[in-house]
Amino acid sequence: MNVNRIARLSLMMFVQYLIWGAWAPTLGNYMQTIEMGEYIQVAYALGPLSAIIAPFFLGMVADRFFDSEKVLGVLFLVSGVSMGLMPQFAGSPLFLTLLGLHALCYFPTLGLTASLAFHHLHNQEKEFPVVRVFGTLGWAAIGTFMGYILQQDSSPMGLYIGAGAAIFMGLYSFTLPHTPPPAAGQPTSWKQIAGIEAFRALKSRSFVVFLAAAMLIFIAFGTYFPYAPVYFQDLNETLSLSHFSNPSFEMSFGQWSEIIFMLLIPFFFARLGVKWMLLLGMLAWVARFTIFAGAAMTGTFWLIMIGIAVHGICYDFFFVTGQIYLDKKTAPNIRGQVQGLLVLLTQGVGFFLGTMISGFMVNSIGTNAELELGQWRTFWLVFAGLTVAFTLFFALLFKDDAEEAPA
Repeated sequence: MNVNRIARLSLMMFVQYLIWGAWAPTLGNYMQTIEMGEYIQVAYALGPLSAIIAPFFLGMVADRFFDSEKVLGVLFLVSGVSMGLMPQFAGSPLFLTLLGLHALCYFPTLGLTASLAFHHLHNQEKEFPVVRVFGTLGWAAIGTFMGYILQQDSSPMGLYIGAGAAIFMGLYSFTLPHTPPPAAGQPTSWKQIAGIEAFRALKSRSFVVFLAAAMLIFIAFGTYFPYAPVYFQDLNETLSLSHFSNPSFEMSFGQWSEIIFMLLIPFFFARLGVKWMLLLGMLAWVARFTIFAGAAMTGTFWLIMIGIAVHGICYDFFFVTGQIYLDKKTAPNIRGQVQGLLVLLTQGVGFFLGTMISGFMVNSIGTNAELELGQWRTFWLVFAGLTVAFTLFFALLFKDDAEEAPA
């Protein structure tokens, strides 16, 4: 293991997810403060829409014409400047426009940094969790800093910190290991860019089932990040609790648990196999939503913290394991396409559906984008039922064929 290479890639992941973690848990409550609460689902939908565009960008530009580290540098710089300008236009349409520009530049980097890391790792199953765990550490660190130290969950501070981190990341990206475009000189077609050729090359039902399940389970992510902080804040205000006044701090415990489970991925991967790890990740979402519904009327602190703490299983056992599964299953010439396709279906389509469905529910049954505690219980039970259905679909149709030779 090359320690210097691992350290450089780990710092890349740390800042990559610190940027997102600076604003994702706090934006909803900040928008309530500036009287833009009814547009929360629109704000959180801009990221998924950008993730839908990302595979086309990666396939057309990053995979064929420019070195990956240079593309990252430009994208991060633009995303940082646009986010830094957002608070100046609070309450106006330009607020969402600048957020859209940030998302359009930031979300393609999620697949691009993963692809760059895989390119420079020799043993992905063992080394990638070590690198990727620093991304979770970055999210957890900024959540703790924002919620516990600064206590600025309803202020623009998260936007300013995210902007500064993105600008730093833009400059740092130009120093990353040289990563030439893997498909340089090859003909370009929309089928390649959309990942359709990757489907044809793999010819695996389980591959398709995994991608479909990944898209569906990310509906849960599209529900959790926009509205869990608002839910926690409502619990605090309605029940006069002594906690949840700065939800980003409590939610950071989910990322701290994610760090633990990330490091345990090689252990569980060898003993449980792909299918059981993915299945446990989905069941953890069922447990989380059920717990949130059960605690809606009482605000029981320890119960809600359990629901937050299972995030390590929710995310690591499904998404990170899925990234490893896809990388092991695909040939080098289509890995970028496949990772981009995963971003499109999960952080794109799935997250978008979750954001829209949850936003529609909140705006329909609530008043001024605010719910009573009984309505929050119904809200979480609906999504618990949906994740049960998604889990059954996956359990019945997915076969663990990760050991098949790459196409």
